[in-house]
Parts: sequence; structure tokens; C-alpha cells
Amino acid sequence: MSPLLYLAQRGTAAILAVTVAVHLGTILYAVRGGLTAGEILGRTHGNLAFLAFYAVFVLAAAIHAPIGLRSILREWTGWRGRSLDLSMIAFSALLAGLGLRAALAVYWA
Repeated sequence: MSPLLYLAQRGTAAILAVTVAVHLGTILYAVRGGLTAGEILGRTHGNLAFLAFYAVFVLAAAIHAPIGLRSILREWTGWRGRSLDLSMIAFSALLAGLGLRAALAVYWA
């Protein structure tokens, strides 16, 4: 793994550690508080802080996961080269696009 990928993997891991903890804490708060889906959407609709938080979460995951998957595929299958790198870039773009779309949908709901 190149030094840049190593730093990206570790940096996004640190971001994900925080965002996953906040995300799970929010879920526990909502479930234990008895909030309905409508009440949750009411709180997130138009909330720029919500959108910014989940955009950071999604982008960190979209960078972190393909780097790890790339390492696994190289080790387990021997797949190497430009085709692997381009596939992981496409996978990263797919994760980012779908995740940001979901965050925007909740923001606009």
C-alpha cells in the first residue's frame, strides 16, 4: 500500500470512529425516546448540521471502504494493476453518490 493510501485509510478510520459513535448514539436516543419516523424527519428536514455531519460520514466511508477492499482483493485474488484501481475508484464514487443522495433525501424530506 502506498503511503498516501495508508494515510487516507488511517485518517478516514479516525473520522469514522467518531461519526459511527455519534450515529449509533443518535439511533439509541431516537429509539429509546420513542421518536417516530415522521418526528425524526421533522428534526432533520432542512437541518444543515445534519447534512454536513452525514456528508462527512459518507465521504469518509466512501474513501475508507474501497481502500480496504482493494487490499483484500489484492491479497485473496491476486488482482492487481490499473483495472483494480479503476474498479475501486468507481466503487468509491458509487458509495459517495448513493450515500450523499440518501443524506440529501432526508435533508429535503
